[in-house]
Amino acid sequence: MKMKEEKAVVVFSGGQDSTTCLFWAKQQFGAVEAVTFDYGQRHRREIEVAQAIAAELGVRHTVLDMSLLGQLAPNALTRDDIAIEQKEGELPTTFVDGRNLLFLSFAAVLAKQRGARHIVTGVCETDFSGYPDCRDVFIKSLNVTLNLAMDYEFVIHTPLMWLTKAETWQLADELGALEFIRTKTLTCYNGIIADGCGECPACVLRKRGLDDYLREKAGVERP
Repeated sequence: MKMKEEKAVVVFSGGQDSTTCLFWAKQQFGAVEAVTFDYGQRHRREIEVAQAIAAELGVRHTVLDMSLLGQLAPNALTRDDIAIEQKEGELPTTFVDGRNLLFLSFAAVLAKQRGARHIVTGVCETDFSGYPDCRDVFIKSLNVTLNLAMDYEFVIHTPLMWLTKAETWQLADELGALEFIRTKTLTCYNGIIADGCGECPACVLRKRGLDDYLREKAGVERP
């Protein structure tokens, strides 16, 4: 069966990467829906942005309560008394233990109930913050585990896995979604939509990637 005739569930935060994946999935699959996880993140607008984007794109959208994760794994994304920082040799304080493991597992349960075999996630090993649960080896391992756990043939798709941030912007452009993603998504750790605060690690990475892509698109060499 061709992918155009199949269903997919996109793990969706309303950020640049997951929104790019949502547009990608809509092009690849016949039916697409999105799932967002409420894990007590302090920038609550993330959920509102995800809901708004899904509604605008006409995508069925589910928000699942994962607040227990925030209680078990204190981090800078759920606690305003923990600074956003990364010390050499340590994981960033924005890393949430078990997040992608749990998110993808629950996405798989939802996907099976919907009759979907495809799960799409925006994890990336090229431009990432050292998160172990963004690695390709983890995704492949979990894919096997989910198939065995539910006796169901899932396929986890990671269209951004080997892309730089500039290449992710290029993909968005090729999908006809560059301005949509640039102006309507929320990547900022401080909860500011579009270009964000410009200072947090997520905003710096996003802007550097966009600047690099626009420079390459215009045929201008990097200084």
